[in-house]
Amino acid sequence: MPPLTNLNSFWLIAMTFIPAIAAVLLIAFPRPLARVVALVATMITLLISVKFVAGIVIAPAEWTASVSADWIPIVGIKFLLGLDGLSGSLIVLTNVLMVLSVLGSWTAIDSRQREFYFWLLLLQTGIIGTFLALDLIVFYIFWELMLVPLYFLIGVFGSVNRIYATMKFFLFTFAGSVLMLLGILALYFQHRALAGSGSFALADLLTISDKIDPRLAVMIFTGFMLAFLIKVPIFPLHTWLPDAHTEAPTAGSVILAGVLLKTGVYGILRFAIPLFPNLSVQVAPLMIALAVVGIIYGALTAFAQSDLKRLVAYSSVSHMGFIMLGIFAFQKEAIVGATLQMINHGISTGGLFLCVGYLYERRHTRELKEFGGLAYNMRVYATLTVILVLSSVGLPGLNGFIGEFWILVGTFMTHKIAAVIAATGVILAAVYLLRMVQMTFFGPLDKEENKKVSDLDMREILTLVVLIIFAFWIGLYPRPYAQALEPSAQHIVEVVGKTPLAPIAQK
Repeated sequence: MPPLTNLNSFWLIAMTFIPAIAAVLLIAFPRPLARVVALVATMITLLISVKFVAGIVIAPAEWTASVSADWIPIVGIKFLLGLDGLSGSLIVLTNVLMVLSVLGSWTAIDSRQREFYFWLLLLQTGIIGTFLALDLIVFYIFWELMLVPLYFLIGVFGSVNRIYATMKFFLFTFAGSVLMLLGILALYFQHRALAGSGSFALADLLTISDKIDPRLAVMIFTGFMLAFLIKVPIFPLHTWLPDAHTEAPTAGSVILAGVLLKTGVYGILRFAIPLFPNLSVQVAPLMIALAVVGIIYGALTAFAQSDLKRLVAYSSVSHMGFIMLGIFAFQKEAIVGATLQMINHGISTGGLFLCVGYLYERRHTRELKEFGGLAYNMRVYATLTVILVLSSVGLPGLNGFIGEFWILVGTFMTHKIAAVIAATGVILAAVYLLRMVQMTFFGPLDKEENKKVSDLDMREILTLVVLIIFAFWIGLYPRPYAQALEPSAQHIVEVVGKTPLAPIAQK
């Protein structure tokens, strides 16, 4: 690999691999220091990512930083990384949630700490690499790297039924990954046949994607979409998610809901739609229908849950439906709203999983019927949880409102009925989440176990307050976030607008 040519490239490499290097270094540190090493590594990575995204907001550009180097030239594999507003925003979200996950696990993980933080840090590198990779083989390597750490985080550190949940998660996501790999290889051979040399670089593949035989293009596109839709997950490919959330440790649930689901949406935006815009427009009605069904189904199923974690997990199915609806509306406002909602969902749902984890540490149960009246002796906890609930509901002034509003406005331009039906999901979210608040915090404090529960300590308060600050910031002043995300949304609109089947509003 040739030397890096600029400072931004160096920092991009550093941001990607600092967590993995720290994971390896954990072997040399005493076990009690494992969480300290993990906290330092995640904070350094966060600071680097904030530097990049601040630069994007101040001076928007197509690529703020990039790395290009021959890796395995004999088969056309290059180590290509690139950071823009979309990937940069998601990386900052990843790194914020990683820091908070380490802090949130400070006392929850009291054995095998070195192993736990090793897998958590390795997962961070996998996620960052997935958001940066612009060579499809490099993307696939990082994509698969995410799978292994989460497998062990759930399978080793999860709850009673962790093996079942881990195997289900692994089989679903691995099956999709294999289909995507076949699609990547097919694109490589098509590039070699049409351009005279094989390449896995996204920029090269974009030049020949419209020349591929239509039947082969459908097969490749299907492979990519299935891999990404399983990861989202969209209804009816969502069944692995509630089990994985229920059995995962708190940090696993925070990262799974807050970031990993977004890698599927990111893959659609970065690869599937630009490579196959015609096919993307053709499947848009189906995707919108599934998104609307997912919104309603996820909300109704969340209402029926008695386990706090499963309730929040099914709320993710509903919220991810909103995001998919915004993407396939193919309107600028809707896509900006959908990409912003990816960040909003990470903040609100990541925070709710932290809240559930803190309560579980104290009561060792997640059953709603076991609570009641906790607002009397857990006032700080109740206050912070209610704010995060209102963020998830979409209360004006908090982050969830602006994202859902833009999605519904953009969707209404071309799919009025879908937008109206989806809007009922906002009402249903208020129903099941406020019911959760009522059952947990209000009513009589009549159980002895609940009377003995202590309020949050300063470390726990800090983790939730950080997310709440972001919730108010985005809700009251979303401009910097929209400015970072708008170029990617505009690019998708332009790509789709060139197709013969583009939505009427794009013509």
